[in-house]
Amino acid sequence: MLGKQGHEKQLQLLIVILPEVSGSYGKIKKVCETDLGIVSQCCLPRHAARPNKQYLENVALKINVKVGGRNTVLERAFVRNGIPFVSEVPTIIFGADVTHPPPGEDSASSIAAVVASMDWPEITKYRGLVSAQPHRQEIIEDLFSVTKDPQRGNVNGGMIRELLIAFRRKTGQRPERILFYRDGVSEGQFSHVLLHEMDAIRKACASLEEGYMPPVTFVVVQKRHHTRLFPEVHGRRDMTDKSGNILPGTVVDLMICHPTEFDFYLCSHAGIQGTSRPTHYHVLYDENHFTADALQSLTNNLCYTYARCTRAVSVVPPAYYAHLAAFRARYYVEGDSSDGGSTPGSSGQAAIAREGPVEVRQLPKIKDNVKDVMFYC
Repeated sequence: MLGKQGHEKQLQLLIVILPEVSGSYGKIKKVCETDLGIVSQCCLPRHAARPNKQYLENVALKINVKVGGRNTVLERAFVRNGIPFVSEVPTIIFGADVTHPPPGEDSASSIAAVVASMDWPEITKYRGLVSAQPHRQEIIEDLFSVTKDPQRGNVNGGMIRELLIAFRRKTGQRPERILFYRDGVSEGQFSHVLLHEMDAIRKACASLEEGYMPPVTFVVVQKRHHTRLFPEVHGRRDMTDKSGNILPGTVVDLMICHPTEFDFYLCSHAGIQGTSRPTHYHVLYDENHFTADALQSLTNNLCYTYARCTRAVSVVPPAYYAHLAAFRARYYVEGDSSDGGSTPGSSGQAAIAREGPVEVRQLPKIKDNVKDVMFYC
């Protein structure tokens, strides 16, 4: 019944109570998002049988954005020029990430994901695209592409181009500014990633309209580091939250940061347990001429718009969403193996090394109506 076409009312949401035996989640997501074109919400039997208020609230947050709703919006978004930088002119905010197969698995492709805001000036709804690429390659290949067609000649494509077109279709305006948050890049890869991916962004813009070159700010997001921040005066309650961590919204951009480059540490979230880990943001390229305060404030404010909870998160949401989308796409090729971090062929015996390049397995295409909502939440 789910796959039949032509009904007056098409199924929009499928709620699934999973069996206790694992192995169904990935298959359900793949079938729903790539075959049937519907979004789904999975629940475990033990939670569905005796749900508490917090569990139901969390599920409701996910369902709302999966069917096209909005959970949180910054208050100043509805005021003229309310959000600095964003509200002044049509602005699109990207998030990008690449997930790699676990160590010891040399036969699986890496998966890249790019998300972009589709509402302006609210900046809360993000369309997500995914693409497979060579094993453990960090540079995103499919940001912009040109393919040859026998009838049409050179055909422009790629994830950036598709998202720019979708933004114009949704808002009726072309983006005049681009803010690009890139997750998962180590410092040794900065120049290589910036060179390739900025070039792809430029080509994607130019392919849409001659002379179309919106200013771009390219920011790398790093969470994997060993830096921790503490109050200057230990024990002062006005300098810590209930958990003893620094207050949410704390920024450090002096002393421990680079003396000449544009980087900062931001602790946007309130610590719950243990010591909070700030996120390290590196501005590799800035044509929008951000002041340090302006970019830090915007990044911190965006952390309050994360769809899956009502608290500020530690990583700016576009980068967070890109990670979720890339992780979701791994289910399309690996079933439920991502749950435990293992992949087919890696359990029971050591993975066998392969000679030569590994063939990239293309991902099944996500249905367009699923792309339009935040299916990865």
